[in-house]
Formats: sequence, C-alpha cells, structure tokens
Amino acid sequence: MNYEEFCEILNKHIFEGEKRDLLKKLADRPERFMGLFRPTKPGTKILQHLLQSHEIRFGDAMEELIDAVLRDLGYSILPKAIQNSDGERLSIDQYFTDDNIHYFIEQKVRDDHDSTKKRGQINNFEKKLEILHGIHGDQLVGIIYFIDPDLSKNKNFYLQELEKLGGFYGVELHLFYGKELFKYLESSTTWDEMMGWLTQWKNDLPDLPEI
Repeated sequence: MNYEEFCEILNKHIFEGEKRDLLKKLADRPERFMGLFRPTKPGTKILQHLLQSHEIRFGDAMEELIDAVLRDLGYSILPKAIQNSDGERLSIDQYFTDDNIHYFIEQKVRDDHDSTKKRGQINNFEKKLEILHGIHGDQLVGIIYFIDPDLSKNKNFYLQELEKLGGFYGVELHLFYGKELFKYLESSTTWDEMMGWLTQWKNDLPDLPEI
C-alpha cells in the first residue's frame, strides 16, 4: 500500500456519499436538525452531524486499512461473517491466517467506553471466540485492538477479562494499543509509515467540512 491508496480508502469511507446521505436524512426527518427546543441553529446541527459521521466512518476506514496492511504482510484474509449454533450472525473486524495459526481481532478506534459498553465489548468478543475456538481449537489467537494509543480507560478491565477467557478456552489472547499490534506482527515500521501518512492526510483537510 502507498500513500495514494491510503488516502483513497480514507476518503472513500469518510467523505464519499456523505452529502447524499445528509440530504436523505434532512428529507426524511427534518425535526432532527431544526426546532424551537434545540439550542443550536440548523446549520450548526448539520455541521455537528457531519463531524459525528466522520468519526464513525473513520473507524470503518481503519478496518479496511488494517485489512490491506495484513494482506501486504502476507497473511491470508478469511471470510469475516460467521454464525453461531443459534443462527446468530456475527462479523469479525479482522480474521486472517499464516496457514498455521488463525487470528481474529476485535478492533476499535479508542478505549473510552463507559461500563455498559465495555462489558458489551467483551461479551461480543467472547461470542466470536467461542465460535472460532470450535473451528480452530488451540490454533487460534484472539486480539482486542484499540488504534489510538493515548486512550486506555479500561485497560485493566480488558486485561483481567482476557486472562479469564484465555484460561478457560486455552488459547492465546492479547490486548494491544496503537503500535503494539504491529510489534506483535513484527512490522513496527508499518505503523510508523501509517502514522506519517495519516498526519499528512489530516494536514490537507479543511478546518471544518463544507455544508
């Protein structure tokens, strides 16, 4: 992957179709953006909506970027849709193999969840772990990964929960932040390169999105 491909993935997820989606939401539910009982003017509310949308879409973009990096590192990417015995469908953020060990990653941008969300996060992780352990046995490594290394609000909670789950299922489980994942994959320079590209991409953005 090069810088142009990196930017293409980010721009596709974050900006492509955003104005179309906004117009549809305005047409379907205008009360979301205007009304006497909102302390902001419609233009401010629209701007707020776009900024929140960018945050969510950034997480989607990072999933595709990490997927592309794993391919470049020589891993085989596996189908991300799985299903448990009750027919519940789940989607894995990253699922790949080196033809010996199978890896899966539950990936988020930052570790800043409240108590309810962090419990939901670990429950979701265990659902996927249970399914994949049934397929791969001890040839499985599970990872919870937060991209932003500067936020680790629930680090102790996740470490404790992963230790319990690792002991119960008899598999290797990890919690990583930022560069730690790439150190584990023995490709630290990939993280450094991505952070340089991300800085360059952000420097080229306007201070605020156009409405």
